[in-house]
Amino acid sequence: MKGLSSKDKPRRENVEADKTSMFEGLTFEGFKRLAKDNSLSPYEKIGFPDSYREGKEEIILDDIVSKLTNLKMRKQVVLDIGPGCSGLALLLIELCRKQGHTLLLVDSQEMLDHLPDESFTIKIAGSYPDDCRETLERYAGNVSAILTYSVLQYVFVESSIFDFVDHSLGLLSEGGQMLIGDIPNVSKRKRFFSSPNGVRFHQNFTQNRETPSVNFNTIEVRKIDDAVILSLLMRCRAAGYDAYVLPQGAGLPMANRREDILITKP
Repeated sequence: MKGLSSKDKPRRENVEADKTSMFEGLTFEGFKRLAKDNSLSPYEKIGFPDSYREGKEEIILDDIVSKLTNLKMRKQVVLDIGPGCSGLALLLIELCRKQGHTLLLVDSQEMLDHLPDESFTIKIAGSYPDDCRETLERYAGNVSAILTYSVLQYVFVESSIFDFVDHSLGLLSEGGQMLIGDIPNVSKRKRFFSSPNGVRFHQNFTQNRETPSVNFNTIEVRKIDDAVILSLLMRCRAAGYDAYVLPQGAGLPMANRREDILITKP
């Protein structure tokens, strides 16, 4: 990593490993606590070790814009659900500034406090959608682009993903798009780590010859799998929306075990 000597790298990796436990089982309240911890980096405040995101957020935004194409339009209403406070949120803010968009940012007050106040941004504090239904009601049918990135897995554990998505669809304008990005799919992960490429990836990462442990036909408690992904697609399509599973760009940090859902309103 840039700015680190070869001696520094193992030390930093050990520090990140020690912090891993704080990223397990995160909830909305848990993220609020991370946001208030001044000892953490912006990446750690949003639940990632530095090595997972540092230097990669411009690539992530490029991948997002290639799918959420309404972001390229001018003077639209854009909603980011759970933007966090790392560079990705700042990059989106700058994109919306250049395009003349109105940007709605929904997150905890603790997280939003880390983001700049801009004339074109509207910060809405609270858990989505329960704490902000009334505020967002005025935008129903007028939002051109909705982004929620690396958020669905926490909604899945703590709340209702169907309520989350149903409310979002009601906000979309004609031709509006919603990108549910960076979804960890345990089924995709198993397929990858049971493949020769996945075994090599695991061995290179762990620096030993052990093969990854993969168990099929087991209940994966609190984890998103193919059944969850496909059920979301079916629900959106039954409601009159087009919905697709899309791969992440090969240069993204966890493209081999995460994927995106794009929903569009005809």
